[in-house]
Amino acid sequence: MERGQRVTVNMTKGQAISLEKQGGGTLTAVRMGLGWQAAPRRGLFGSRTREIDLDASAVLFADKQPVDVVFFRHLVSDDGSVRHTGDNLVGGVGQGGDDEAILVDLQRVPVHIDQIVFTVNSFTGQTFQEVQNAFCRLVDETTGQEMARYTLDGGGQYTAQIMAKVHRAGAGWKMTALGNPANGRTFQDLMPAILPHL
Repeated sequence: MERGQRVTVNMTKGQAISLEKQGGGTLTAVRMGLGWQAAPRRGLFGSRTREIDLDASAVLFADKQPVDVVFFRHLVSDDGSVRHTGDNLVGGVGQGGDDEAILVDLQRVPVHIDQIVFTVNSFTGQTFQEVQNAFCRLVDETTGQEMARYTLDGGGQYTAQIMAKVHRAGAGWKMTALGNPANGRTFQDLMPAILPHL
């Protein structure tokens, strides 16, 4: 392996990793990428897929109170530190890339913001039984290197996932994989499910 090359951490539910650069130093900007595919459905005329519109959101918390949110109707946080790259209405076509991404400039996040929770919800109301290969991954935006990946296993009769959170830890930040199923078409619907994770 090349020196300085980083190995992706495949995270398990509840696992936390420190967001530090290999060889020391802190990250300055990260991208939370989300990807998914519609699962093929067997029908009378063979298998087919129905488009699924999953939406990624980032809720910014200060002392367990939501103070801002970034999602497809509000693409940039009020302070400019968190940015959504735009809505994807159909998900991946098997490419494995990010379908939606949220960029976080860690140096610009206001000091009172101590946690950012990332959620995915099915705006169209389909359950995760109709989704496959759903993942979230954290990328060092400066180098483009993937640092951590959390893959959702199985489907389920729910319409949302509280995927992960990035939270302050001393002078730096940590990421924790949550992978908590929930129900709701928008981030507002998910607030009761998010609060226990803060």
